[in-house]
Amino acid sequence: MDEWDSAIVAALQADGRRSNRDLAAALGVSPSTTLERVRALRDRGVLGGVHYTVDPAALGRPVQAMITVRLRPQSRQVIHGFRDFVRQLPETLQLFVTTGTEDLLVHVAVASTEALRDFVLDSLTKRREVAGVRTEVVFEHVRNHVVRPAG
Repeated sequence: MDEWDSAIVAALQADGRRSNRDLAAALGVSPSTTLERVRALRDRGVLGGVHYTVDPAALGRPVQAMITVRLRPQSRQVIHGFRDFVRQLPETLQLFVTTGTEDLLVHVAVASTEALRDFVLDSLTKRREVAGVRTEVVFEHVRNHVVRPAG
């Protein structure tokens, strides 16, 4: 990635809906050059999709939590199967497969603390492969939408 690619990535992270013409004008290059570079960044997997940020509380899910899950037996099949199950649950915002004592970290948003309890008991711990869970309520969630290239 050179300085032009980095500038394009930064500009699109700030506003992914910018037109190619606007992006080119902001960078001081031709629209054809900008379009070519954006396409190359997409092809390389640097850029992927444009999404709106949604506030879970505005959708009736104001309670967020981080849930660590320990699975047994630890095998690729068990971890991937559970990962795919949790990913499909509507409460799940993010999912991380991790190393260490726990195997997964699940970020969820629910309507209430009672709904959180029900989610943990009815959706997670009822599964045979779950050896343990730990739930921590999130007081505040701050996102960093800008990722800068390493170096």
